[in-house]
Amino acid sequence: MKATGYDDVGLAEPTYRGAASVAREVDLVARVAEGDRRAFEELYHLYHRRMARFLTRLTHRYDLAEEVINDTFWVVWRKARDFRGDSQPSTWILGIAYRKARNALRAASRGAAQNLDEEFLPLTSEEPHRAEELRDWLTSALAQLPVEQRLAVELCYELGYSCQEIATIMDCPVNTVKTRLFHARAKLKKLLPQLAGAVEREGARPADGPAAREGRES
Repeated sequence: MKATGYDDVGLAEPTYRGAASVAREVDLVARVAEGDRRAFEELYHLYHRRMARFLTRLTHRYDLAEEVINDTFWVVWRKARDFRGDSQPSTWILGIAYRKARNALRAASRGAAQNLDEEFLPLTSEEPHRAEELRDWLTSALAQLPVEQRLAVELCYELGYSCQEIATIMDCPVNTVKTRLFHARAKLKKLLPQLAGAVEREGARPADGPAAREGRES
């Protein structure tokens, strides 16, 4: 098991899943294929949290994320017999979720007459704690990346998938994944200092306002 760390742009290094957990997931999928509802519930709860985080950061819509999760597991329930073990269960399940999310986002963007990349707006939920300021900057920077680059970053650094696994999930060549990660990292290195500077300037504004000047003059 590789411990999670942070690289030079604040991204968490991949954390690899242990053989025991993978074996457990393979067993659960096999039981789901036989119609075992308890196994299905366990698999659902096992994946819900990681999928909710991944899909919410992807769609920036909690309702759409939940819709995609439900659609994904409906497919898992119906298609579990089709899983042949050519990849890990997590790769198979995330591949379904990825396709469902893209379809949902295309439908939403058509309905709003907007481009797909314009769907990704900042989250408006709880304000981040001051100690998580770097993560807030990173989230803002990720939102400015093209959708495929953002997906590759999320799958690699948040969920810990290898380039080969990401290629399977996204149904593209491995070199395409590597190229997307390369360009994403290059853009993030430029965006993060800009965002940090913007936050610092925002924080400095009250001190330069009329009230501050009156205080200095008095």
